[in-house]
Amino acid sequence: MQRIQIIAIAGSILFLLFIARLIIKGKLREEYAIVWIVCTCILILFSFWREGLDVVAALMGVASPPNLVFIGAIIAVLIYLLHLSIVVSKLQEQNKTLTQELANTRAKQKLSEKENAD
Repeated sequence: MQRIQIIAIAGSILFLLFIARLIIKGKLREEYAIVWIVCTCILILFSFWREGLDVVAALMGVASPPNLVFIGAIIAVLIYLLHLSIVVSKLQEQNKTLTQELANTRAKQKLSEKENAD
């Protein structure tokens, strides 16, 4: 095993432990952590099995294995950004609904207080 493999494996395992720590502390939700855990496991897999990237690149018809890594990373980032955009849109709609409900509740409360004062 080469030094770069050991560094890659150690770094991936440390990152996996960091993700676990964030989940335990409640700073990272499980639904978002799954993506990070899967990516880290893939890194660990290819750190142990160095020829694996060559095999997968040949199966997919990619000329250079590093290009496969970049293509995979770009696709993963785009999918994750789309997911986050959907989540943000949903949260924005919920925020708008809650604000409207709060405004209605305050208006009713003021009307009630005004009627009770008379």
